[in-house]
Amino acid sequence: MMNLRTIDLNLLVIFDCLMREKHVTRAALKVPMSQPAMSSALSRLRLLFADELFIRIHGQMVPTPRALEISVGVTKILKEAERLMMSEVTFVPAKSTQSFSGRMADLLGLLLLPDLLSTVTGHAPGIKINIEHTPVDKTIPALEDGDLDFVVSSQLRHTSGIVSAPVITDRLICIMRQNHPLSDTPLTLAEFLSASHLHVATSSADVRFVDNILSGQRLSRKIAITIPHWLTLPFVLAKTDLISVVSEKMASTPHFSGLQRMELPFEAQPFSWNLYWHKRDENNAAHLWLREQIYRVCRAI
Repeated sequence: MMNLRTIDLNLLVIFDCLMREKHVTRAALKVPMSQPAMSSALSRLRLLFADELFIRIHGQMVPTPRALEISVGVTKILKEAERLMMSEVTFVPAKSTQSFSGRMADLLGLLLLPDLLSTVTGHAPGIKINIEHTPVDKTIPALEDGDLDFVVSSQLRHTSGIVSAPVITDRLICIMRQNHPLSDTPLTLAEFLSASHLHVATSSADVRFVDNILSGQRLSRKIAITIPHWLTLPFVLAKTDLISVVSEKMASTPHFSGLQRMELPFEAQPFSWNLYWHKRDENNAAHLWLREQIYRVCRAI
């Protein structure tokens, strides 16, 4: 068994930086340390892991398969160490340099990010936020593994290790282009089901919202096209006879202003957009602060 006491764990930070920068000199500036010291650390990493780790190709340090394998575990170790160090005593928003990874669809980014990032950059300019567009079926595993710190989404099935809290109440409506053949009178169920639909989903496993409602009534709609991004939707609808079911909050933004809004021809209860996080971060001061900023922005919506 390897004796951890004989290993300089700072090497993991250096390895992580080399993975990000793919360049010895740039990584040295980031750590920071001298270029010779960084080269020496890379030699020690190669000895530690018994692998070349990085191969120089066209002036860039390209990670080996072993380095790519190691990087997954190193990232998790460093993020967990960062969580442990972020106590009530050490977390000061104005001085923090913590990084957060979050997941939300582009629709929610449109609604939340302008005000959220304005607050974060104003009060905690050193904090870094990376927004992912993770497929819905991989979102909860990413939270459990620590690859994501928070998620804003809806109707995600999750384990007891994940906490969720409603942040925005919304409802579903139908939208289509102005002067669409179905836009003159209220939609009937037969018209809705026979029309060609534009569906937005990050993966084929994403059948939340309207499709769940219809399947509960043993009905299904005719999905003609599936796309992964909500903000593409209004441009496609404006030039076709496709229709789509969307969040009313989204349809109320200027991005969708040129489209006709219609009530659904069946009962669809209001739903909530939720904030999800892992229990390990429940009392983490930095996470508490960020969650409060998200709550504040959502309350305004």
